[in-house]
Amino acid sequence: MQIKPRQHLLDIWQAMARHAFDDGKLVGGESDGLSSVADAERLLCLLYPATEVPAFRLDQPDTTERDVLRALERLGTRLEIPANLISALNQFMRTHTGPDDSPTFAGGHYFRPSGPDVELTHEQEQLGVVDSYSMSITLCLATLGFLKVYEGTTTRREVRRAVEELREATNARLTAAMISLLRSFTVNVFDAESEQGRRLIQVIGQGGQSDRQVLQQFSRRLRPLRATIIESLSRGIQVDEGIRDESQLFECGWAWGVVHGAPRVVDLNVQVHGQPDGIADRLPYVYFTVVALDGIQDLFSERTLTLGLLDADQQKLAEALRLRWELSQQYWSAVARFGTERWPLEDLPWQTTGLRLESEYFSLTVAAILVHDLVRRKATDDDLTRTVAIMERLADRGRITSRMTREDPTIRLHNPGVTMPLAGSERSGNLLLWRMTDFSAQLLKRSIQLAELSRTIGAQDRLLRLAEQTFEHLWERRIEDEDGAGLWDNVRAVYPDARGVGRRLSWSITERVTECLVAARNLYKQQPIRSAELAELARELLSEATHLFGKEQLEGATSPDGSRARTMRSIENRLDHARGLIDDRPATAFALALPVLRELDTLAQARGAAAQEV
Repeated sequence: MQIKPRQHLLDIWQAMARHAFDDGKLVGGESDGLSSVADAERLLCLLYPATEVPAFRLDQPDTTERDVLRALERLGTRLEIPANLISALNQFMRTHTGPDDSPTFAGGHYFRPSGPDVELTHEQEQLGVVDSYSMSITLCLATLGFLKVYEGTTTRREVRRAVEELREATNARLTAAMISLLRSFTVNVFDAESEQGRRLIQVIGQGGQSDRQVLQQFSRRLRPLRATIIESLSRGIQVDEGIRDESQLFECGWAWGVVHGAPRVVDLNVQVHGQPDGIADRLPYVYFTVVALDGIQDLFSERTLTLGLLDADQQKLAEALRLRWELSQQYWSAVARFGTERWPLEDLPWQTTGLRLESEYFSLTVAAILVHDLVRRKATDDDLTRTVAIMERLADRGRITSRMTREDPTIRLHNPGVTMPLAGSERSGNLLLWRMTDFSAQLLKRSIQLAELSRTIGAQDRLLRLAEQTFEHLWERRIEDEDGAGLWDNVRAVYPDARGVGRRLSWSITERVTECLVAARNLYKQQPIRSAELAELARELLSEATHLFGKEQLEGATSPDGSRARTMRSIENRLDHARGLIDDRPATAFALALPVLRELDTLAQARGAAAQEV
């Protein structure tokens, strides 16, 4: 199934508007209002394409396109849609604000109890989580960009008041989310002889070396990163002094929430309220690290920088987050590609060291960090080729490109999903769990990102085929009737033999599919990969065609309005056009040169036949 970003985004918008809006007003639902994560995901299904895809812009009503208006008719007319969207965003900001007027980042019903007889308390549901911090950064930046453009198009007093209210709340939420992400970053130092140390050595020791050799190699390869972390101690990173000892192992990344004992951020121009004490253990999760990386990179996007969306305090926080963003990418990329032969990431499934879990989902999350790093440092062809193979194997093992067998346990990867205990959450009462059900959507997102990065025709072709297969798998999983029609997720649509699996409206998967379609649009906006071989062939064809065209012009002059003159002008224009395409689109230049050569040959043959008759 070919990915058609424009049409598929319009389908999602129409379904989302039908489900979430009534007469232009945002309405609640079974899963709405209970989790800041779910509520942010729902709004991003609309706002993310509206701020990232020019054809879907809603901030300049006079330019809104007709098919967009048809898809969003439940939100109102061309002039009503932006104002109604601002009302919905203000509703979100007020809903997720605490009694002290500080933003809240409640995980809500996304938290799971540790047992069937255990119920979550209200205090546990209100705990902040990295998913909410990261999603809020993306939502707030999209909102600020939307307001910056829209405010210049309206003079209505009540709308301008709503714009000011929303801008103030959005800036407060953005700052709070950035601070919370800073306080959730951690570096975990541990001894090589500890249980966690032995597991890490087992994971990265792929070459049959002794534990001592692996430890020495780890120390040598991670020495520059260790030095950067030590140097960063004065820049707010909290880490045990044991990091200075090269015989110690370490991990870095994001815990599930604010770390226990994390200091408050105070060195800002304004006082920031609502910095609750953290309870999360100093244990980096690869899943939450990926989630954090996705949000942080939006702080440095071209749109954020061009529109100047960050104030002075936010720029300072962004630089601090960028340091942690780079540290995490470098660490997990090095661990994923550790050694000189087989990568640890190629040994599926990935085993976590801190929680003793293993799953293809964790392999995918480590691969996602590797994709981030490959984009950052412009990867080699070998790195890309090996990563593509990993993605293809994950698609097969996740039964996306292969059929589900009888009583196949793989169904649990999609429903109920992979469950993780949140270390330290027992400080709130009972242990909390977190469940990930978006394996297919994450695979699609990373495949598209890799395809956008790849400059090798073979690798990109494999990635595009994988992306199309994964997208078809996901598209079939849309809910077809009842509540949430046109949205996700209906696992039984692709796995009919799955037992105990029902339809469940998931804003998480719906939002990630929306992200994937925006990413696919960006991929298709790129110039196609240039083939050096075709470029050389095209030059040879055009060289011959140009020569023959010059020869044809030596023949007797004709009337400027005659058919021969029109043909010659057409040939000249096509040759000029083809020559202009050689550097960027050599295959197109090649294709344009062939009919020109045939036409010149036809002219020569006709002239030869006429000469024989004379």
